[in-house]
Amino acid sequence: MWVAAGTGVALVAVAGVVVWQSRTPGRRLAADFDKVVGIHEGSDVRVLGVKIGHVVAVKPQGRTVRVEMTYDPKFDIPASADAVIVPPSVVSDRYVQLTPAYSGGPRMADGATLPISRTAVPLEIDDVYKALDEFNKALGPEGANADGALSNVLATGRANLEGNGQNLHDTLDGLSKALTTLANGRQDLFGSVANLQQFTTALAQSDQQVRQFNQQLAGVSEQLAGERDELAAALHSLAIALAQVTSFVRDNREELKSNVAALTDLTGVLVRQQKAIIDILDVTPLALSNLNLAYNSRSGTLDTRDNLMGPYDPASYVCSLMVDTLSATQIPKECFALAQTLNAKKLPMPDQLRRLLGLPAGSAPPATVPANGSAVTPAVPGLPATGGLLANDPTLGGILRGRS
Repeated sequence: MWVAAGTGVALVAVAGVVVWQSRTPGRRLAADFDKVVGIHEGSDVRVLGVKIGHVVAVKPQGRTVRVEMTYDPKFDIPASADAVIVPPSVVSDRYVQLTPAYSGGPRMADGATLPISRTAVPLEIDDVYKALDEFNKALGPEGANADGALSNVLATGRANLEGNGQNLHDTLDGLSKALTTLANGRQDLFGSVANLQQFTTALAQSDQQVRQFNQQLAGVSEQLAGERDELAAALHSLAIALAQVTSFVRDNREELKSNVAALTDLTGVLVRQQKAIIDILDVTPLALSNLNLAYNSRSGTLDTRDNLMGPYDPASYVCSLMVDTLSATQIPKECFALAQTLNAKKLPMPDQLRRLLGLPAGSAPPATVPANGSAVTPAVPGLPATGGLLANDPTLGGILRGRS
């Protein structure tokens, strides 16, 4: 009897624990949606596809619908999480998914409400039909084809393609092979679809520009109609080219991959050296300007201010060295001619050249400076005159440009 009584007490205790656990309050969360097709009281609330709670109420509020949910408090939800309605199949058995999963940081407060900017609903088939209907109206007699532009495009296309079936077949065959080769990159298809959606939105926002484009396209089609033979030849050449491109891509797949990888490395180097490139681009114009200013078009030299030779030009300096080191018979006649010219022009002349003319040593006369402020280099026999530009432009720009 005592054993039976003890067993009864134990069963009652276990039942109490189970009831107490089942009544553990869950955390509450509300989210506002544009619409909630297939979501009702009792629908699942999941994270990464794992059920953590359920919907307790669906309340229309004007143009939005508020979905109230409860979930197990042992699951943490990030404070920045979004709510998404997920359709797992064609059958309307949908659930609310909280994303992303918690990985650290602030947690969602109990009783929080997600605004409509943080919720998303799937695209319904009615929305697809509505978009197609709007597209048909845009291309219909009240839209782009109001002036018959689209009809003209179709008529011109039919006329241009008539008799080019084989060429079109070859083109499509080559394109099919190229697409097969590129099928290894099909993982990027989802990114392309997202970009296409953005492009479609941009087109919808630029309806007037699209209409103008259709009208311009009609004009282009009329021009192409007059170049039917050239278009046929181009389609034939394109078919051949696509076949060759397909073979090239297939035969050089590894080389193309390595080239892209090398290009990635080069781009990385350019990014890392961006500061140095900017500095070079900033300094280079000033350096070229200084180089242009330092170039002497009369003597074909780069003039500096080192003043190594004093007031004398390079020819006078070289002839002075010859006078000091060679006998009178070994001195070139050009040095005598240079001394005579300097003396006649009353230009600075070193004592060595004065000795060649039998003149006494003395201070050199000042250099003759014309009105423009540039020193005049004396004429030397056997050399072109320097009073003006040479037959070929001796300026820095002329040298860089080359002979005319």
